[in-house]
Amino acid sequence: MQTPQSLLFSPQHLWVKSTADGLWEAGITDYAQNLLGDIVFVEAPTIGTRLTAEQPCGLVESVKTGSDLHALINGEVVEVNQSAIDSPEQINDKPYNTWIFKFKADNDKDAEQLLSAEAYETLINS
Repeated sequence: MQTPQSLLFSPQHLWVKSTADGLWEAGITDYAQNLLGDIVFVEAPTIGTRLTAEQPCGLVESVKTGSDLHALINGEVVEVNQSAIDSPEQINDKPYNTWIFKFKADNDKDAEQLLSAEAYETLINS
């Protein structure tokens, strides 16, 4: 799968996308869902949760293993994608279209520390 150029990435295999309303959508990468295998459970952070960059904030479980979701930047969770919680296999089918939670960043400029698509591809191919 092609890594979308419009997204930013973390070394922990999460992606974020800025939305028109000033929020950020977060999900896991195609690489991560491929490593995990069939995803059977998602525990998203609850609305109002304070996010601290690089700290665990949720969980994704597959038939193989579980993996923590790590906050990409500091902020506060404002919405959870209930559809992804109810049908976690969507993440396997369309990882870059299935966000898990939305958050309001404390400082949008913090996203400048994240990886571009090109840098992320270099990371996973090294």
